[in-house]
Amino acid sequence: MDIIEIEGMKFYAFHGHFESEQIVGNEFSVDLKIETDCNKAAISDNLDDALNYQTAYEIVKQEMVQPSKLLENVAKRILDKLYIEFKSIKKASIKISKMNPPMGGEIEKVSVTLSR
Repeated sequence: MDIIEIEGMKFYAFHGHFESEQIVGNEFSVDLKIETDCNKAAISDNLDDALNYQTAYEIVKQEMVQPSKLLENVAKRILDKLYIEFKSIKKASIKISKMNPPMGGEIEKVSVTLSR
């Protein structure tokens, strides 16, 4: 199986359980890994035969704009939309990281990874 990865996507969004997170917002990083068959696109050199990762990025971007209390919810929504858009996905995983989370200590990031 072939793999397409979009790594280090950066967003400023308003996800979080606490009201202050929903008002002030925070920086997030997203990594996406999609397993699919790239053979047809590799032979044809035609975007119509490929899993268009620009479209995948746009799905991630659209969902990151929609506030949620939990990163698990954001990740699930993204995976749901990706599987609807791309029938060729065999497996996908997404990692969403909240940078400098307000947890009362010095923490670089907290991350949630969902796979299916």
